[in-house]
Amino acid sequence: MDTGRSTLTATRERIIKGERGWWFLGPGGVARLSAGHLTDTNALRPDAERYLREQGLFTAPAYRRYSLTVLTSTACNLGCGYCFQNTGQDTKTGFRPPRIRNRRLTPDTIEQVLAFTAEQMARAGLDELVVMLFGGEPLLNPRGCLRLLQRAADLNLHSASMTSNGTLLTRPLVRQLADAGLRTVQITFDGDATTHDQIRVKRTGGATFDLIVDNIARVQDVAPIRWYLRINVSEYNHHTIDALVERLAERLDPARCALYLARVGDTGVGYRNDLLHSGEMLASFSRWQRRAVDLGFSVPRPRADVPCQACSFRDGRYGAVVSADGTLSSCWETAGKPDKMVGTVSTGYLSGDLTADRWTSCEESYRYDDDFSTVLAFRDALDASLLDYLSLTGRL
Repeated sequence: MDTGRSTLTATRERIIKGERGWWFLGPGGVARLSAGHLTDTNALRPDAERYLREQGLFTAPAYRRYSLTVLTSTACNLGCGYCFQNTGQDTKTGFRPPRIRNRRLTPDTIEQVLAFTAEQMARAGLDELVVMLFGGEPLLNPRGCLRLLQRAADLNLHSASMTSNGTLLTRPLVRQLADAGLRTVQITFDGDATTHDQIRVKRTGGATFDLIVDNIARVQDVAPIRWYLRINVSEYNHHTIDALVERLAERLDPARCALYLARVGDTGVGYRNDLLHSGEMLASFSRWQRRAVDLGFSVPRPRADVPCQACSFRDGRYGAVVSADGTLSSCWETAGKPDKMVGTVSTGYLSGDLTADRWTSCEESYRYDDDFSTVLAFRDALDASLLDYLSLTGRL
């Protein structure tokens, strides 16, 4: 079985086939192509490539801001079985799997993180900062979240985002975080209410779906925050996604939300998702995306493969991932894991020979039963379907 692992080291343009032609996805934008723009092997003809280059579609925008991801807490109040931060399985209750060691971001560590960041920004010649609040569940340490953003203002904080499970959102807290620079929040759903409540369960036991949706609905008008709703798709919940999209549109304001569908790989400890990247599943994903667009949600636009600012550069040149204790990791998926530590904010990155076996790029920990070529073909077909629909409906 191909594990589906790929290390991204450079921008990769994509040419994908749609219903009425082809699409070119470059780091500088997207363009529709006709068959006449391509060779017999579906490569760009010289005149077509020259035109796209002149239009800037081959040119990746220069990095303007340093990207800093910080785990404010490595603890989590949910017990999802597929979490990549689990260190084992819970064979008793099923919702209290053992996790990475509990750490909490302190004021002293915040100062160390920002001093390290200032040095990295100066080295890269970047004068603006973007911050991602991560966990565990970052809101288990709300003071740490708020203090980090407030202190990051000294480094010209441009904006901040947060990945949260949504169970601890309150109006006063969201208002405070927004005032400090928070602009986007990503929250995950695992199917409609029934399947979600079987998968994303509190560590104390109990459902979370209605709590999360009600929390988002209550705080949506507090601040101009954009809500990214990630929908995990697996063999356990794919039959409920149609109903979920409708329910979210009824209970939330689609104009404030982006909806992103993701097929979950075999992650965590002992978690397996046997849902294959089949033609039937492609039709389902396409239907869900198109319905989301019709309901007023934004759906992330397909794009070229571009390097991640953190994991694609082994010296932390343009971005870093920092755990709550100040240790550095190459990627948010490995943060807080001692065997994946690649340095500390007080001493910097370890030498390349010491991190060679520890450096992980985005999504390398995901595994699929399909071979990687099948996964890529699925993605290309789905992206072409979305671009076709956005173009047809005048939303591209």
